[in-house]
Amino acid sequence: MIRNEEIPFEQLRVVDSDGKMVGIMSKSEAINFARSKGLDLILVAPTAQPPVARVLDYGKYKYELSKREQKAKKNQKVIEVKEMKFRPVINEHDYQTKVKHIRRFLEDGNKVKVTVMFRGREMAFMDKGKEILNRIVNDVSDLGVVEKEAKVEGRDMIMVLKPKNL
Repeated sequence: MIRNEEIPFEQLRVVDSDGKMVGIMSKSEAINFARSKGLDLILVAPTAQPPVARVLDYGKYKYELSKREQKAKKNQKVIEVKEMKFRPVINEHDYQTKVKHIRRFLEDGNKVKVTVMFRGREMAFMDKGKEILNRIVNDVSDLGVVEKEAKVEGRDMIMVLKPKNL
């Protein structure tokens, strides 16, 4: 926020604290005008011809700006990426438990990174990992869709799911 003597322009279009156009003035006249009202001169549109400066109470303006930012931050939803790890050889109960967690994450509006980890000779059975990921997609198709298709990174096969409403 550029104000008062920090303003680099010599000619400014000045707007009063009520929003009324005062006119084009030199920088020193504009600063004297603002000080006579007990306020600050703040540059609001530096790219305009001539640049626009407004007469405001800087402290109050900064406070209102921070309040507006806090309100915007309060209303936004932070999406987390949760991770669920599988192995190519997994028991049915363990699979169902992990799928239940994935469903809960998607219901909460979070993305889910599904990883199938391979160790040693399991690398030869990549198709088994692909089957597991396809089965997961089918089991959660009512809540989520695939954001990133399955791909192999090192010894892991990774896929990202996102909620349907995103």
